[in-house]
Amino acid sequence: MAKPKVVIGILGGICSGKSTVAGLFERLGCGVVDADAIAHELLEDSDIKKEIRKAFGGEVFDEAGRVDTEGLAQEVFGDKEAVARINGIIHPPVLAGCAELMAELNKRSDIKAIVLDIPLLAEAGWLRQCDKLIFVDCEDRKRADRAAEKGRFSKKQLKKRENFQIFLDKKKKIADYIVDNNSGLSATAEQVDRIFTIIIDKK
Repeated sequence: MAKPKVVIGILGGICSGKSTVAGLFERLGCGVVDADAIAHELLEDSDIKKEIRKAFGGEVFDEAGRVDTEGLAQEVFGDKEAVARINGIIHPPVLAGCAELMAELNKRSDIKAIVLDIPLLAEAGWLRQCDKLIFVDCEDRKRADRAAEKGRFSKKQLKKRENFQIFLDKKKKIADYIVDNNSGLSATAEQVDRIFTIIIDKK
């Protein structure tokens, strides 16, 4: 039986650049488990859509019958009970999909390590799945600017969402490595290259 691959978990705030860092690890030969991609696929599932419609009504769907993710977010964030309801619908199948993909990647000889790009990694209780944790550090102002540039949400909305997550300073303290993502991509890539070399050498 092949030795299990090193599992690297990515922590950080909203729009801190976690997916960018995960992509840099992928460039180095890692397999990435992208929970957001899995979640978006699940939002096309008829059973999931039925549960969402039952919990939140038809207002969170567009004219084509697809889940309006931004409309759903507006409906959910700011209400702890609503957050719990949507998490109860989405999280179990998303995490099941993540576990399935991890198992597939672990069998592949071309994959050097597995990177978990799961937004609520700590909140979902998946820290124990990780051999190493990396915190992506990014200033609040830069994160808010990135969110606005992507047309996702305002600084106020960003803060509202993060109120339902574990405090960033706690995530930073438990990380094995910190990537400073306040500069350009090349600077971030250099840090990722260095950290990856250390992790693989210690394997």
